[in-house]
Amino acid sequence: MMSASNNLAAHLEECFAGRIEISRSANGQLAIQLPVDLWLEVAHTLRDDPRFAFSQLTDLCGVDFLGYGQSEWQTKDATHDGFSRGVEGLGPGRFDWSGRPEASEIKQRYSVVVHLLSITHNVRISVATFAADEGLPMVPSLCDVWSSANWYERETFDLFGIVFEGHPDLRRLLTDYGFIGHPFRKDFPLVGNVTVRYDEEKGRVVYEPVEITPRVLVPRVIREDSRYKVDDIDKAADEAADSLAPGAE
Repeated sequence: MMSASNNLAAHLEECFAGRIEISRSANGQLAIQLPVDLWLEVAHTLRDDPRFAFSQLTDLCGVDFLGYGQSEWQTKDATHDGFSRGVEGLGPGRFDWSGRPEASEIKQRYSVVVHLLSITHNVRISVATFAADEGLPMVPSLCDVWSSANWYERETFDLFGIVFEGHPDLRRLLTDYGFIGHPFRKDFPLVGNVTVRYDEEKGRVVYEPVEITPRVLVPRVIREDSRYKVDDIDKAADEAADSLAPGAE
């Protein structure tokens, strides 16, 4: 498997030298990142070139990098704001819509990642790109390259709002027809914008403002004291077991 992966890396360097970034995951699987204007060209090459022969697209998903690398909770020590941080903290999804966090420091926010399989060479690869415009993230559709991309792209459009240019039927797949917004974006409230219920008097479904206040509870803080000294607990348990053993004095 590693030999096939090494051969793939060599072919990628030969074919796309200087135009893509190649990396390797902890388990040895290759991943490449490329500019969005090369998205279709690289896709066609990975499918048609016999050195690659990636005949199957097994998955496609979106990624929102808003807040990437920012730590919200500390598990070893108490946070400096304590309970108020759990109520007022501005982590992903916990904010008023008018005061939602902006991605001003993120140059590339929305990414699309596809996972490909080459049956011929028994090897997999991940391919990623970033949408050029954060305001209207757009990436060329891969439906004409791999037909399985169709519903994956619709799902990604629905949940992240990434537009796939050239898709034959780009419409929502999982959310309601009248749904507003894209729920997997990091600036979308965890409780949503509206609540939906059936009104018996009106005889139809109605949409109303959400009445739940976005908040989280303070997580469990792990403190190093006698309650969590595993060695002492195990020792006490062993002594108790010995005292109850048959023949113990």
